[in-house]
Amino acid sequence: MKKEFIFSLPFKVRDYECDLQGVVNNSNYQHYMEHTRHEFLESLGENFGVMHEKGVDAFVARVDIQFKNSLRSGDRFLSCLNISKEGPKLVFDQYIYREPDGLLAAKGRVETVVVDQGRLTRGEYFDELLKKASK
Repeated sequence: MKKEFIFSLPFKVRDYECDLQGVVNNSNYQHYMEHTRHEFLESLGENFGVMHEKGVDAFVARVDIQFKNSLRSGDRFLSCLNISKEGPKLVFDQYIYREPDGLLAAKGRVETVVVDQGRLTRGEYFDELLKKASK
Protein backbone atom coordinates (compact mmCIF):
# COMPACT_ATOMS: atom_id res chain seq x y z
CA MET A 1 0.00 0.00 0.00
CA LYS A 2 1.38 3.38 -1.01
CA LYS A 3 2.06 6.13 1.50
CA GLU A 4 1.45 9.82 1.00
CA PHE A 5 4.44 11.60 -0.54
CA ILE A 6 5.48 15.20 -1.00
CA PHE A 7 6.89 14.49 -4.47
CA SER A 8 6.70 11.76 -7.09
CA LEU A 9 8.05 11.32 -10.60
CA PRO A 10 6.95 8.83 -13.27
CA PHE A 11 9.53 6.74 -15.17
CA LYS A 12 9.68 3.93 -17.70
CA VAL A 13 12.41 1.25 -17.60
CA ARG A 14 14.66 1.37 -20.67
CA ASP A 15 16.14 -1.79 -22.17
CA TYR A 16 19.75 -0.83 -21.46
CA GLU A 17 19.01 -0.52 -17.71
CA CYS A 18 18.47 -4.29 -17.46
CA ASP A 19 21.10 -6.91 -16.79
CA LEU A 20 21.56 -10.43 -18.15
CA GLN A 21 18.67 -11.74 -16.02
CA GLY A 22 16.29 -9.29 -17.73
CA VAL A 23 15.69 -7.17 -14.63
CA VAL A 24 16.79 -3.64 -13.79
CA ASN A 25 20.39 -3.67 -12.58
CA ASN A 26 20.55 -2.71 -8.90
CA SER A 27 22.66 0.41 -9.55
CA ASN A 28 19.88 1.94 -11.63
CA TYR A 29 17.53 2.15 -8.66
CA GLN A 30 19.99 4.57 -7.09
CA HIS A 31 20.02 6.56 -10.35
CA TYR A 32 16.22 6.73 -10.30
CA MET A 33 16.25 7.96 -6.72
CA GLU A 34 18.92 10.55 -7.44
CA HIS A 35 17.06 11.91 -10.45
CA THR A 36 13.90 12.15 -8.33
CA ARG A 37 15.75 14.18 -5.68
CA HIS A 38 17.13 16.53 -8.32
CA GLU A 39 13.69 17.03 -9.89
CA PHE A 40 12.22 17.63 -6.43
CA LEU A 41 14.76 20.39 -5.81
CA GLU A 42 14.02 21.88 -9.24
CA SER A 43 10.30 21.91 -8.33
CA LEU A 44 11.25 24.12 -5.36
CA GLY A 45 13.25 26.49 -7.55
CA GLU A 46 16.62 25.05 -6.52
CA ASN A 47 19.36 24.00 -8.92
CA PHE A 48 22.61 22.18 -8.15
CA GLY A 49 24.58 24.16 -10.73
CA VAL A 50 23.46 27.51 -9.33
CA MET A 51 24.08 26.32 -5.78
CA HIS A 52 27.61 25.28 -6.70
CA GLU A 53 28.31 28.66 -8.29
CA LYS A 54 27.38 30.21 -4.93
CA GLY A 55 29.81 27.88 -3.13
CA VAL A 56 27.06 25.65 -1.71
CA ASP A 57 27.19 21.91 -2.42
CA ALA A 58 24.90 19.14 -1.25
CA PHE A 59 26.48 15.72 -0.87
CA VAL A 60 25.09 12.25 -0.26
CA ALA A 61 26.55 11.03 3.02
CA ARG A 62 24.84 7.62 3.14
CA VAL A 63 22.58 5.45 1.00
CA ASP A 64 20.62 2.38 2.05
CA ILE A 65 18.44 0.67 -0.56
CA GLN A 66 16.29 -2.39 -0.01
CA PHE A 67 15.32 -4.24 -3.18
CA LYS A 68 11.86 -5.80 -2.97
CA ASN A 69 10.56 -6.73 -6.45
CA SER A 70 12.46 -6.46 -9.73
CA LEU A 71 11.43 -4.09 -12.48
CA ARG A 72 11.76 -5.25 -16.10
CA SER A 73 12.19 -3.54 -19.44
CA GLY A 74 9.16 -1.45 -20.34
CA ASP A 75 7.75 -1.35 -16.81
CA ARG A 76 6.35 1.99 -15.78
CA PHE A 77 6.98 3.08 -12.23
CA LEU A 78 6.64 5.96 -9.84
CA SER A 79 9.61 7.21 -7.81
CA CYS A 80 8.38 8.94 -4.64
CA LEU A 81 9.96 10.74 -1.72
CA ASN A 82 9.45 12.32 1.66
CA ILE A 83 11.99 14.40 3.56
CA SER A 84 12.91 15.05 7.17
CA LYS A 85 15.76 16.78 8.92
CA GLU A 86 17.93 14.93 11.44
CA GLY A 87 20.53 17.25 12.95
CA PRO A 88 22.60 18.65 10.09
CA LYS A 89 21.30 16.03 7.61
CA LEU A 90 18.37 16.11 5.24
CA VAL A 91 17.01 12.58 4.96
CA PHE A 92 15.12 11.40 1.90
CA ASP A 93 12.85 8.39 2.35
CA GLN A 94 12.35 7.12 -1.17
CA TYR A 95 10.11 4.45 -2.66
CA ILE A 96 9.78 3.02 -6.15
CA TYR A 97 6.39 1.53 -7.08
CA ARG A 98 5.60 -0.33 -10.28
CA GLU A 99 2.58 1.07 -12.07
CA PRO A 100 -0.27 0.48 -12.37
CA ASP A 101 -0.40 -2.26 -9.70
CA GLY A 102 1.55 -0.33 -7.02
CA LEU A 103 3.97 -3.19 -6.29
CA LEU A 104 6.91 -1.93 -4.19
CA ALA A 105 10.11 -2.46 -6.17
CA ALA A 106 12.60 -0.72 -3.87
CA LYS A 107 12.82 1.59 -0.91
CA GLY A 108 15.71 3.68 0.21
CA ARG A 109 16.99 6.11 2.78
CA VAL A 110 19.41 8.75 1.55
CA GLU A 111 21.17 11.07 3.99
CA THR A 112 22.56 14.34 2.61
CA VAL A 113 24.68 17.16 4.02
CA VAL A 114 25.58 20.65 2.81
CA VAL A 115 29.02 22.17 2.50
CA ASP A 116 29.12 25.97 2.24
CA GLN A 117 32.35 27.56 1.03
CA GLY A 118 34.15 24.30 1.79
CA ARG A 119 32.79 23.92 5.33
CA LEU A 120 30.26 21.41 6.58
CA THR A 121 27.13 23.25 7.77
CA ARG A 122 24.61 22.53 10.49
CA GLY A 123 21.95 22.16 7.84
CA GLU A 124 20.65 25.74 7.78
CA TYR A 125 20.18 25.46 4.03
CA PHE A 126 17.81 22.55 4.64
CA ASP A 127 15.68 24.64 7.00
CA GLU A 128 14.88 26.98 4.11
CA LEU A 129 14.28 24.05 1.79
CA LEU A 130 11.82 22.47 4.24
CA LYS A 131 9.91 25.77 4.41
CA LYS A 132 9.57 25.77 0.61
CA ALA A 133 8.50 22.11 0.55
CA SER A 134 5.76 22.62 3.15
CA LYS A 135 4.01 25.38 1.18
